[in-house]
Amino acid sequence: MNVFDASALLVFLQGEHGADVVEAALIDGGACSAANWSETAQKIHQRGGNWPLARGLLLGYGVTVEPVLIEDAERAAELWSTVPGLSLGDRLCLALGERHDAVVWTADAAWGSGTTIRQVRGAGPTIT
Repeated sequence: MNVFDASALLVFLQGEHGADVVEAALIDGGACSAANWSETAQKIHQRGGNWPLARGLLLGYGVTVEPVLIEDAERAAELWSTVPGLSLGDRLCLALGERHDAVVWTADAAWGSGTTIRQVRGAGPTIT
């Protein structure tokens, strides 16, 4: 399974470098947390984009929006001390990925890359 961070979805929706990588992963299906879905919508609105169109496109690829469960919230809190500098949305995305034993897609180089974290624009530093 694939889990998408808002940054990866925005790369795809805005046709940025790496959009083809995200699209290939979207074809295989996947999910994002409700927090990351909200962040994606907010950024599209902020930039004057057409959210209903973007929403329809993502749903057309079969992206499911997962609720933030208590386990996700608690894991995100734990990640705050082990992976400093990540936003709450980032940590909730990582927690969702762990819950589903999924590959997590991001365009945020601070996340690094590895077995379960994939950079849509190439490998970043590995989080240890």
